[in-house]
Amino acid sequence: MISPHRSPADDPHADAATLYGPRFQNNPAQVYREMRRKHGAVAPVLLEGGVPAWCVLGYREVHHVTSNPGLFGRDSRRWNCWNAVSHDWSLRPYVAYQPSVAFTEGDEHRRRGGALAEALADVDEFELRTQVERICDRLIDGFAGRGEADLIAEYTHQIPLLALLKIYGLREDEAPPLIRDVARSGEEGEEAIQAHERIVARMLKLAKEKRRNPGRDVPSFLQAHPVGFTDHEIATDLFVTMGAGYLTTSDWIGNAIRLMLTDERFAVTLSGGRRSVGQALDEVLWEDTPTQNFVGRWATQDTWLGGQRIREGDLLVLGLAAANTDPLVRPDCGTGTVGNQAHLSFSHGEHGCPFPAQEIARLITTTSIEVLLDRLPDVALAVAPDALVWRPSVWMRGLTALPVTFTGC
Repeated sequence: MISPHRSPADDPHADAATLYGPRFQNNPAQVYREMRRKHGAVAPVLLEGGVPAWCVLGYREVHHVTSNPGLFGRDSRRWNCWNAVSHDWSLRPYVAYQPSVAFTEGDEHRRRGGALAEALADVDEFELRTQVERICDRLIDGFAGRGEADLIAEYTHQIPLLALLKIYGLREDEAPPLIRDVARSGEEGEEAIQAHERIVARMLKLAKEKRRNPGRDVPSFLQAHPVGFTDHEIATDLFVTMGAGYLTTSDWIGNAIRLMLTDERFAVTLSGGRRSVGQALDEVLWEDTPTQNFVGRWATQDTWLGGQRIREGDLLVLGLAAANTDPLVRPDCGTGTVGNQAHLSFSHGEHGCPFPAQEIARLITTTSIEVLLDRLPDVALAVAPDALVWRPSVWMRGLTALPVTFTGC
């Protein structure tokens, strides 16, 4: 597909890399390296369906884009390729404008983003930790006697959403359909679109319920905030927070457990290894971050970035995983990650992940792994490491399954 504002003769996407398909799914790091060698810090790419975009691979370039919202905005309505994508394009839910905090700009974003950050900061972390410990114990109780389990389906994919249900004031019996739909919404295809629509509808219903019967939860906090949210605004913000908080946190847990079960540096302290948990979580954010790419930013005017001519309305994909391994800022990847929080896994700038959300995610991930190691100290991978399968997604990096064995109890 040729960008509508360029002729085939000078189209820079004629030899663009594809950010989809088995090769990208199985080894995205290799794809990023090849893109960097060929194009530098900013590379032309094709998203599913042959849709053109620019992938920002350089650490400094991602920092520049996220630090300049006036030049690279979040309102997707300025995209110059809307006439080139079909209505059922599977990535449309991530790109189509919604009245959520994720697509607001300027003063409106600062008001709404600030209110959402306040709502998350109001969460009682001591109470949340206690709730997460109970959730983890209950899930482990369900498979502890078998001596084997799939930690993705039976553990990591359930914990963050069950914790979010508490934060949102939802009943726990609503978890199964939400778990299925949020997981599907992070994939590709028609089911992703339908799952997205069902989640937003449930969040709208929740917003209306909390307006009638407020409680000590995030939607009630937003209802009472002086910003004056509408129910639909709250619903879309709750969906964005759920999508960002659930899948990324789930994959953060799963990727860290995989690292601890497959890397001998962590295996030597696994059975007693609380000291290793924080190190594993930090290393995953650098080397195998759950959010590998983020869509996106749209150029508000013609400009240059990383040696590439960016036209007004062009879509930029933030290559967070690639930026974290940029050899210009990390010539020796795999070293120096302990305690180093300079990664871009939470993005950067006013549209980066709010600090209270980062704190909640770290609390959930740390608690989940610590409880697992306390309960199942001899847990071991049940298959060869290279037999593990990564979920197909241009945005997320997570496993489809993590089979393990342990001494039953």
